[in-house]
Amino acid sequence: MNGTAPALLKAALLTLCYNRIMKKVILKVKLSSREKFEQKLSDIDLDFSSIYWQHDRIYVPRDYKKDSNYPRLIMRTEMRAVDKPAKYTLILRRHIEDSGVDIVEETTIKDYESTVNIILQLGFKPFAEVSRRRQDLKMDENNIIYLDKIETLPGYYAKIESNLVPEDSVAEAQLDLRRTFETLGESSFVNSPYAEIQSQ
Repeated sequence: MNGTAPALLKAALLTLCYNRIMKKVILKVKLSSREKFEQKLSDIDLDFSSIYWQHDRIYVPRDYKKDSNYPRLIMRTEMRAVDKPAKYTLILRRHIEDSGVDIVEETTIKDYESTVNIILQLGFKPFAEVSRRRQDLKMDENNIIYLDKIETLPGYYAKIESNLVPEDSVAEAQLDLRRTFETLGESSFVNSPYAEIQSQ
């Protein structure tokens, strides 16, 4: 697998989709109490969205190794309402271990099966599938909290994704997210993606 694959994939999909690139700092916790967590946010007039459903099919390079900087490609199906069509999104996610930053590119897909075929032809292989019920809470333009119930895992998880701008310090952003969770009474931090937690 060479470094040109994500660029080739992007070029192949330009006629199908709209895309955007973002650098993010992400922190996840396993909640001690979903009810208390939601109540503390509600007390300061912050409320989660209605529940919606997501299913991720995750693909990795054939020589993928855990804790590496290799990219993952995620084919996401999202259902917001039973009377509306599903939304399909291709997500390229790459965690840079040395910096703690996630590089994320999202692309809305019109032809799901054709996109999967492109992914496989570029040398990626199926790695895992994750289904969840999710709610989100947009704190501001750059910070969003997700509340997740993973179908194969007990309990609930919460995740904050913070978009970085050029002048942001990664270390300070990570500390801010940690303090946010601690203020909300949660400190069981989780470093692994859901797909890897499922396989433990």
